[in-house]
Amino acid sequence: MQRKQFDSINVVPFIDIMLVLLVIVLTTASFIQTGAIKVDLPKAETETIEPQQKELQLFIDKDGVIYFDKEKIDKDKIETKLLEYDKADPVYLHCDKEARYDHFVFVLDLLKKNHFDHLGIMTKHE
Repeated sequence: MQRKQFDSINVVPFIDIMLVLLVIVLTTASFIQTGAIKVDLPKAETETIEPQQKELQLFIDKDGVIYFDKEKIDKDKIETKLLEYDKADPVYLHCDKEARYDHFVFVLDLLKKNHFDHLGIMTKHE
């Protein structure tokens, strides 16, 4: 019995499978939402390390509205809410690049005043 020799590999089935996988990835990726609060972070040269432990998330949007763990909070209630947390827990501040600087300084001042020393200012990597 004589064996049939293959001179080339048929890549059409491989391409079909890859196109189906690409369609699946693209359709599911559109449903994934990275954050509930729209904040346009400033860019930085260095890469941001993702938090690994329990942390406190503070957001300042471009209109100066402050969110405390994704809940909108009044400025006069932030300090009392901060005191409910352990000072050893890291605090991550997400501030929109178009937000006024005084909102940013206000939050930093409250954190410093209450001795929250583990602070990370979040940026996005270029």
